[in-house]
Amino acid sequence: MTSRQRVLTHLSGGPIDHLPLMPITMMFACDQIGARYRDYCTDYQVLVKAQIRTAQAFGFDYVNTMSDPAREAADCGATVQYFDQQPPALVEDEALLAEKAKLATLKIPDSLGGGRMHNGIKAVALLKERVGREKIVEGWVEGPIAEAADLRGINTVMLDFYDDPQFVRDLFAFVVEMELRFAREQIRAGADLIGIGDAAASLVGPQLYHDFVWPYEKKLVEGIQGLGAKVRLHICGNTRLSLGDMGKLFCEIVDLDSLAPISEARQQMGPQQVLLGNLNPVTVLRNATPEAVMNATTQCHQQAGPRFIVGAGCEVPRDTPIENLQALCDYARSHPPGF
Repeated sequence: MTSRQRVLTHLSGGPIDHLPLMPITMMFACDQIGARYRDYCTDYQVLVKAQIRTAQAFGFDYVNTMSDPAREAADCGATVQYFDQQPPALVEDEALLAEKAKLATLKIPDSLGGGRMHNGIKAVALLKERVGREKIVEGWVEGPIAEAADLRGINTVMLDFYDDPQFVRDLFAFVVEMELRFAREQIRAGADLIGIGDAAASLVGPQLYHDFVWPYEKKLVEGIQGLGAKVRLHICGNTRLSLGDMGKLFCEIVDLDSLAPISEARQQMGPQQVLLGNLNPVTVLRNATPEAVMNATTQCHQQAGPRFIVGAGCEVPRDTPIENLQALCDYARSHPPGF
């Protein structure tokens, strides 16, 4: 059974040989080839080399194109600051939509127009060419509130929920349309799965999430599924109070951060939702021992049940000890879904 077969069969509910293994690696992967992280983010060939090297070395069942949240915002014209060994950062003091009126004239950029989105699409295509028969190829888009925060500024958009709720809805609608166009080109390039990163969704309360964020996440999820790809949702942070709504998005994979108990996710999302994670990436994966990693992963698996994929709660830290990550990988390869 190939990695690609393993993941697709697991998502469809069929029998597999052992648990799929899909941890997020970005800076860790970059370090495996000794590259600058700036180049990993801006040169698709560097990203592809690092992802393939890492996936093959550790036996991951997939490769992904995630690098930072600034791709779409950069192509829209936002001010982005680049660093040699850190992810790019949006300059909030120079937010593209500091003036709300600019949204009415803001054009959705061409994702094949030579910018950073195009670079991501090229990464998908090259990953598909080189390992697409063997492994799942995952593309990536930003979610409604995450991208809105990139364009408007995280602090400002939080005030907008109260000061101008219609503007928030208009901004989210713009984001969803842009991300669906970006996702469509990634799927055409060969992506089997599209990850949605909506980190800022964990910073609003459950009512705001339900009333504002969830409807637009739902449009994005259903739109991607309608284009023929599967969806992996990842919201950084504590989503404990929104787990029920997240389950009603009906993503193929819900990737949980360590702050949201996987036992509660299972209870609220039902037995069929595939859950990924949610090992603490710092206190356990990076700072503990291989034995502790194995024990914590066992607990995640037991709480999640058979509809489970092995991974950390968020990105594998770049300085994670090799033996700790290897322990995570060994768990996946030595355990079937039903123990």
